[in-house]
Amino acid sequence: MSMELENKIVDMLKTIYDPEIPIDIYELGLIYEVRINKENFVDIDMTLTSPNCPVAETLPKEVEDKVKAIEDVTDAKVHIVFDPPWDKDMMSEEAKLELGFL
Repeated sequence: MSMELENKIVDMLKTIYDPEIPIDIYELGLIYEVRINKENFVDIDMTLTSPNCPVAETLPKEVEDKVKAIEDVTDAKVHIVFDPPWDKDMMSEEAKLELGFL
């Protein structure tokens, strides 16, 4: 069940885009970890492209709200972390290709 739920969560994360970069937050490498406990509470460690990111207040809430809306998720909490700091090497190959880094 948790693998199926994790896939649903990742699919949802891929619908959320950084407003300044036309790539979803998952492919950008902003999601560091997704943890699901036995009660289907979801903890997400994510970062931002910079500490001064203009969506620092709204993006984590959007992630939380969308993950909470997934069937079988009991609750969700997003933790913003800056260790390790994000850089373009954390992007997927697909994102790098889209942005012309490959």
